[in-house]
Amino acid sequence: MGKFDLFNKFNTAVVIIGENKETVFTNNVFKRIFKDFENIKKFSHKLYYEVWALDSNNVEVHSPILQAFKSKEDFSAHVMYQTSASEYQYFDMNTTHKGKYNVVIFTDVTAKIKLGNIENQNKNLLKKVNSLEEENKSMSKIKLQAQSQAMKLLLLNNISNIIRSSINTSVILKSALKELSDIFGAFRAYYAEKEKDMFLIKESTVKKEINKKISFDKEINEYINKNKVSCTTCRKEYKESEPFKENVQRIILPIYHLSNLIGIIVLSTKQKIKLDDTLEVLEGISFQLGNSIIQSELYKKNEQMVKDLTKALEELKTTQLQLINSEKMASLGQLVAGVAHEINTPVASIKSNNEISKKLIKQIKDNELSELLAETNAIDTEAIERINRLVVSLRKFVRLDEAELQEADINKEIDLTLDLIRHETKNRIKIIKNYGAIPPIKCYPNMLNQVFMNILVNAAHAIKEEGQITIDTNYKNKNLIVKFKDNGCGIKEPDKIFDAGYTTKGVGVGTGLGLAISQKIVEKHKGKINVKTKINEGSEFTITIPSE
Repeated sequence: MGKFDLFNKFNTAVVIIGENKETVFTNNVFKRIFKDFENIKKFSHKLYYEVWALDSNNVEVHSPILQAFKSKEDFSAHVMYQTSASEYQYFDMNTTHKGKYNVVIFTDVTAKIKLGNIENQNKNLLKKVNSLEEENKSMSKIKLQAQSQAMKLLLLNNISNIIRSSINTSVILKSALKELSDIFGAFRAYYAEKEKDMFLIKESTVKKEINKKISFDKEINEYINKNKVSCTTCRKEYKESEPFKENVQRIILPIYHLSNLIGIIVLSTKQKIKLDDTLEVLEGISFQLGNSIIQSELYKKNEQMVKDLTKALEELKTTQLQLINSEKMASLGQLVAGVAHEINTPVASIKSNNEISKKLIKQIKDNELSELLAETNAIDTEAIERINRLVVSLRKFVRLDEAELQEADINKEIDLTLDLIRHETKNRIKIIKNYGAIPPIKCYPNMLNQVFMNILVNAAHAIKEEGQITIDTNYKNKNLIVKFKDNGCGIKEPDKIFDAGYTTKGVGVGTGLGLAISQKIVEKHKGKINVKTKINEGSEFTITIPSE
């Protein structure tokens, strides 16, 4: 233990100065009070006391610390310490010489000085208060009435603005609870919806209470059922709640619409509330909230109904497209079956005759005639094969018996489609195939062929004279990617091309259903179809279909 540590037990500030005016020790109280202390020299500049010196140019005369050092006797003075430009602390300073040390003790009398000043001020103010007291009594009544009226107007105005600015029940209730909490100093406020014989908390300033069922005693229920505001002192907010540590005032505001109880607003406050001043306001709030809650609920139901109707309309459009497409494919299937039968009968006869002709030609001795007829026979044989392949392609294309998912070679399916639209591209459009190595893809082949045909036919029609169509197929990240690119005229309104009924072709040429149906087919495969287009440069359709 140091030789000066005893001073740490003092409840006054102590500083010990050596004979060379150096700081030897400061106790804990001194360090706490004079936090900015650096050394005695700087400290003395902030320390003053009232003294009238003949030698006013001698700075030491005005410094109590320096005077204490000079004095051969113990030195006492009432001093001021400047803490800021306009703030001072007051101390009784006592200095004792102990050998080569000066022990300086500062006793804080700031509170005492300020108290004395305040007491003097209070005496003067008391005289003024007494003279104004009678006048204030009459003014207080007017003031209370004005404040009460102002509060009513403010509360009603705020809640009215909230109700007008929102159609969201939650927003209205949260804002109303906040306004009421501010006015009544409520530490808890909530709105509970009427639910049979109980109430269900729907909005609360305490989140954990939301969706809690609550009930009240018979007396409070009578107030609520009579649409009366109640203000009672209680220890429990409702039957199921934990009791408060002290009595609180509970305000219950019933919310009615016409004669139907919708719910209640409950406020808990520690302030003393007189309903006489606020009853009219609360009744007005109840009326407005009742109307706004019902209107909000009606709007919400109407909004949901619009959403449901919109969804139903979209589903109806999709169903309509599917029905149109199904009917179209069914009619096409019947037509193809009939046409195939009608074609196969004469083709079989022609093929039989062609085989007989082939045998007879070999018996002709005139070589020139034999060669001419053999060449004609070969051309007829190729034509017959071409007709047979076309019939087979038509049958494969419609595939009405393939309604289930099955594996298909997409490259072959595209070739099949190209065979069927050869009349659109022959001698006019160059087809460039960049087929990738694609594994068998699970799909509805007949449906995808429709998509390929719609895009390819549109591309062919977009090329007015000569041009080219590039087809790329790829398999990447378990996705089938098919691209059709043409150098045609482009599309003016690409955002509309997948809308049912929209067509860039003339009247009687296009129905506007092809790409809309194509989009639905791709979506049925959980894929997507995109288009990039530039006027007079061409279009590119990209189909992406996941393989799993």
